Amino acid sequence: MNVIYNEYFVILIFFAVAFCISLVILILSYVLNPQQSDQEKISAYECGFNPFDDARATFDVRFYLVAILFLIFDLEISFLFPWSLVLGQLSSFGFWSMIIFLAILTLGFVYEWKKGALEWE
Repeated sequence: MNVIYNEYFVILIFFAVAFCISLVILILSYVLNPQQSDQEKISAYECGFNPFDDARATFDVRFYLVAILFLIFDLEISFLFPWSLVLGQLSSFGFWSMIIFLAILTLGFVYEWKKGALEWE
């Protein structure tokens, strides 16, 4: 029974050391880098909104559309990685099913492009 406690004690020491290192890094970041706001930090960034505005402000629907399109294409492209790893061992059915998948993905991208979903005014 004492052996089990020794194994958990090592894990407890690991968490304590990790917590101490995190605390030291956090404190050093505040000590070494003074928190001064300059004009560039408080200016509008890529989204074009004032960073210190009301959090309940409405966003343009184009932000959500671009985010959804990115997630859809990013998740669909993630299927290519396992397929590319086993491409040499695949049968012709596996190869052509992925080619059909890529064709559908390309058609969807062309459709969104033609509809103007990717344009930003």
